[in-house]
Amino acid sequence: MSFKTIAYALAITAGLAGAAAAEDTVRIGTTPESYPPFTTIDANGNVQGFEADLQAALCEEMKVKCVWVLQAWDGIIPALTENKFDAIIASMSITEERKQVVDFSDKYYNTPAMFVGRKDATFETNADGTLALDKLEGKVVGVQVSTTHASYADAKLKDKAEIKTYDTQENANLDLIAGRVDLLLADSIALTDSLLKTPDGVDFEVKGAPFTDPLMGDGVGVAVRKGDPLKDKFSAAIKAIRDNGKYKAINDKYFDFDAFGG
Repeated sequence: MSFKTIAYALAITAGLAGAAAAEDTVRIGTTPESYPPFTTIDANGNVQGFEADLQAALCEEMKVKCVWVLQAWDGIIPALTENKFDAIIASMSITEERKQVVDFSDKYYNTPAMFVGRKDATFETNADGTLALDKLEGKVVGVQVSTTHASYADAKLKDKAEIKTYDTQENANLDLIAGRVDLLLADSIALTDSLLKTPDGVDFEVKGAPFTDPLMGDGVGVAVRKGDPLKDKFSAAIKAIRDNGKYKAINDKYFDFDAFGG
């Protein structure tokens, strides 16, 4: 074999090894905005919380190295489609609208939504205990932008109440505390951990029963680019950690119920 042939073969081998290494690293997009207990960013920029632990378990199951990439929530799907990362693990609900743009794994959690308001504020409820939306005339409802809760509010409340949108849940919480909105609508666990369990939440409570709605999707999944085989790999990994008990161990670290849902 000539020197040129050997050099060419080595170059090809190195190229294939490099490609394999690149494929073995999966870039996971999430948001720098705090969304406890699902995702928080510590002082050193490290991602922590339920989804951080879940990501580690899924990537271990898939036998890949995963790295976090931080991206503002309202641009996270465009960033995925522009190949800035390979998947999104950021409490993104699986909806028909989003499925037009990205693919989703099977769900990895599904928790209800709820309204929160001041304890001294009175709101009418329906027979099933949920808030009476047709009685919210003149009220201001806060939601985080580009969420299923914002879509629900736009569909169900735009002719009944004023809707205010926020770039982060934290900023929505601050406006409720300041009295600039009457109610917040968000994920029940996120609102509980980011507000009701904190000292700032002492004067606030759940208004009406927590609820689900088709407009809010079919649970939360891992989003990937259209046609990416990572979709099936993440789904298989989710099933595997559900079966082997790793999901339960992570779940029980953060919740006293099964966040996976029915």
